Amino acid sequence: MASRVDKLVEEVIRQVAAGVYRSGQRLPSVRQGASLHGVSKNTMAEAYDRLVVRGVVAARAGSGFYATGEWPTAPVPTTPHVAEAIGIVSLLREQLEQHYEVRAGDGRPPASWMEGSEIRRFMRSSRSSEVEYGYGSPWGLAGLRHWLRMSLAERQIPVAEDGIALTHGINHGQDLIIRHLLEPGDTVFVDSPGYYPLFGKLRLANIVVVPIRRGPDGPDLADLAEKLERHRPEIYFTQSQAHNPTGSGLSPAQAFSILQMAELHDFRIVEDDVFADILPPTLPRLAAFGKPERVIYLGSFSKTLSAGLRCGYVAAAPDIVRRIVDIKMLTTVSTSAHVEQLVLDLIEGGHYLRHLRRLRTRIDEAMKESVAALASVGLKVTPPSIPGFYLWVPLPEGTDEEAMVRRAAARDIFIAPSSVFHPDRAEMSSGMRINVAYGADPRLIEFLKEELG
Repeated sequence: MASRVDKLVEEVIRQVAAGVYRSGQRLPSVRQGASLHGVSKNTMAEAYDRLVVRGVVAARAGSGFYATGEWPTAPVPTTPHVAEAIGIVSLLREQLEQHYEVRAGDGRPPASWMEGSEIRRFMRSSRSSEVEYGYGSPWGLAGLRHWLRMSLAERQIPVAEDGIALTHGINHGQDLIIRHLLEPGDTVFVDSPGYYPLFGKLRLANIVVVPIRRGPDGPDLADLAEKLERHRPEIYFTQSQAHNPTGSGLSPAQAFSILQMAELHDFRIVEDDVFADILPPTLPRLAAFGKPERVIYLGSFSKTLSAGLRCGYVAAAPDIVRRIVDIKMLTTVSTSAHVEQLVLDLIEGGHYLRHLRRLRTRIDEAMKESVAALASVGLKVTPPSIPGFYLWVPLPEGTDEEAMVRRAAARDIFIAPSSVFHPDRAEMSSGMRINVAYGADPRLIEFLKEELG
C-alpha cells in the first residue's frame, strides 16, 4: 500500500507532467505545500527530498524548490526491511531538520539550556587543538576512558582497564553491538514504549523484535516472563533510569529479577544509561548487579552536554569490548580525539560539573511547570520519581493520533505520538512523549485545550 509520501510524490509528478509547474518555476514552500495538500511539513519535506532524488525538482539553498522540466528517473529499489527501518525513524528527521517552532516532542534539551555550558567559551582554549594529527586510538582517548572508569565505580559498576571503549554516542554503541552479537533472524526484546531509533536499527539488520511492556514503574516482569516462555532472545535492550519515553525507573527488586531471568534463559542485556550524569549515582543499574559478560553498559555525553559533541562509551567484559573495537575500526576507523579531549577538558576544569548542576535545576523547574500546565487541560500526568527530560502523557481513549499530529503540525507544533515508540502498534494505547522544556509552552497548552475541550 502506497504511503502518504508516495502518493504526494506521484501527485507532484502528475502536476509537473500536466504543465502546472514549468521548467524553472518555483514550487510552493514546505509550509505552503503542507497546507495545500493537507499533510504535515515533515511529510512535505520528505516528498520534496524524494522528488529531488528523482530529478523532478531541484533544491536551491535559501530559495526553495524548482521544477527541472525533466521526467522522473526510476527510483533506486529499496528492500522492504530498509524501507521499514527508515519509516520507523521518521521522527528523527524532524529532530535533526527542525521545521517546527514548538518542539514538545523533541528528544533533546533546547539550546538555551546549554548556554553557559562552557562549550563555546572553552572551545578555542581546549587542548583538543593540540591533539596529534592522525586517527587516534580506536579505543578512544585514554584520559577520558580513565575518568569514565572512576565515574562508573561511583555507580558501583566495576570496569576493567580494557573493558571500556569510546563511541560516537548511544546509537553508535547500539549499532556496534548489533553488528557483533546478532545475525539476521535472531530475536531480541525491547522496551515498549521504547527508544524508536533502536527499532529502526534492528529492522535494518533483519532482527526479530519482541516488545516488553514498560509502565510508570518500570519493566513489566510478568510480561517478560511470559514472553520468555515463547521466545529465546539473544539480547534484551533496555533503559534502567529516566527511561525514554516514559521517564520511569527501575527498582532493585526488578533489576535482580531481570538478571535472574537473563541467567536462567541465557540472554544478554544492553543497558542504556544516557542520562546517568544528571541522576543520583546510587540508583539501581543492571550493570552494577550483574556480570560484565551478561550486561553491556552504554553511556553518552550527547544528552547532558551537547548533541553536537558525539561522544559516548560502551563498557563490558574485555573480550566483548575488544571485538567491538575491531568492528569500530572496520566501520568508522576511530572516534574524534579532538571531541574527546574537549570533553575531558570540560570535566577536569570543573565546567561540566557546574553545567550539570544548572541543568538539574532547569529540569526540576520545567517538570513542575509542565505537569501543572498539562493538568490544567485535563490530562492526567504522573511525574517520575526522579525528574528527567520526559513526561509520558496518556491521551483519551479513541484519540486519532495521526490526525492530532497533523493538526498540531499546521500550528507549528511538533508532537511525538505513542505510535512511534511501540514496535508493535497493535498493543499500544494513545499517548505522547512531552519534553519538559516545552510542556508548559502556552501555544502547546492552547492547542491541547482545543483538542480535548
